Amino acid sequence: MKNNIRCAVFGVGRLGLLHAKNVAHKIQGAELVYVVASRPERAREAAEKLGIPNWTTDPDTVFQDETIDAVIIVTPTNTHYELIKKAVQYKKQIFVDKPITETVEQAKEVMELIQTNNIHCMVGFMRRFDPAYIEAKKRIQAGDIGTPLYFKGVSRDPGSPPEEVIKNSGGIFLDLCIHDFDIARYLLDSEVKSITSVGAVHVHPFMNKYRDVDQAISYLTFENGAAADIEGSRNSTFGYDIRGEVVGTEGSIQIGTLRKENVTLLNHTGTTFENIPAFQTKFEDAFLIEMNHFINCLRNDEKPLVNEIDGLASLQVAAAATEAFHLNRNVTIG
Repeated sequence: MKNNIRCAVFGVGRLGLLHAKNVAHKIQGAELVYVVASRPERAREAAEKLGIPNWTTDPDTVFQDETIDAVIIVTPTNTHYELIKKAVQYKKQIFVDKPITETVEQAKEVMELIQTNNIHCMVGFMRRFDPAYIEAKKRIQAGDIGTPLYFKGVSRDPGSPPEEVIKNSGGIFLDLCIHDFDIARYLLDSEVKSITSVGAVHVHPFMNKYRDVDQAISYLTFENGAAADIEGSRNSTFGYDIRGEVVGTEGSIQIGTLRKENVTLLNHTGTTFENIPAFQTKFEDAFLIEMNHFINCLRNDEKPLVNEIDGLASLQVAAAATEAFHLNRNVTIG
């Protein structure tokens, strides 16, 4: 077992900083050495907040540092391809936020590079590490609902990211619904065979410029005969609403809640509870468990639970969903 994994985090947005804080202060056997950002003031500020001495705007500073074991890539999707290739070139282990790359062709190329060079790669599908989804997977494997037949997924964001983000996001199916595509594959233990997707712009007109939508739904069929429907929304003004359900031959498992805490207030005005405001709150535990898993895999030279193969498979579903939406027809995958 390797004692200490020396890491660099690329990207200091909300999620990048969350991963950096976990690596720096919460995960045994991990050491945060660098933060990397495109703007020097952002990189310097992040390093100061995290209490580490090293920051840079030049990725090569990290890649050429032979003491760095792993890179954690939390940058815009259109940068993943080049950063992953560079990481493989310099023999760095890789954690990359979803999606693994911008296109299926890029994902196939980096998957081959990763496997040929014996690099460990983990893709950031954090729902697999959320305690509720972990328990659901255990119950399904134990046969508690019989044979899984159907997955229902809901992913509703409390508003849209700004236009600057949306124009480079790859669209709602790649940026948002891909989490449900992955968890559906995982819970149903099968690959997607075909997909049909529809959507519309209801609240954010600027999305029309990028052939994107703020409300979408997909219907999926799976190789094992199961099926799924998945809603993606940018219009959840009431909070961050992530839920799922797996229906089986002998029962059903419902996953997730909109409640921030399991506390309900009852008084003369009625019954109320506080909603989850953002993804950092909803998946705070999952992000920590996820990164701890990555570090432990590196220390023990083990393959991560969700890897480049899953990254490619879920990206293929997201790309097919986008194609199905634009062409208004069912698309077969594979």
